[in-house]
Amino acid sequence: MNFKDLTNRTLITDNKLDWQELGEGVKRKVMPFDDNLMLVKVSFEKGAIGTIHNHPHLQLSYVAKGSFEVTMGDDIKILNEGDVFFAPTLVYHGVVCLEAGLLIDIFNPHREDFL
Repeated sequence: MNFKDLTNRTLITDNKLDWQELGEGVKRKVMPFDDNLMLVKVSFEKGAIGTIHNHPHLQLSYVAKGSFEVTMGDDIKILNEGDVFFAPTLVYHGVVCLEAGLLIDIFNPHREDFL
């Protein structure tokens, strides 16, 4: 999909976008974005790991499906469908998928490294 066309950035049909295989049971789909905001779907197989990392972006993640052990700084908590975590700028965070799941990630500003 060509995101340079405004219509394609404002009215998104999920099945027109391809998953990007990241390996080891993780794949992502970049959804709409502009310079300030980006939504990304991240699918995890059971046991897959979202490695501990940090970045200058603000991140909100909604657990759309499954169960995840989430590390946020020094805190670790199990989050399930309907739960949310917030990763402030430069705070180390990561996940371990306990039950096959899907995270909906929102970033500000957008993640240039995902494009």
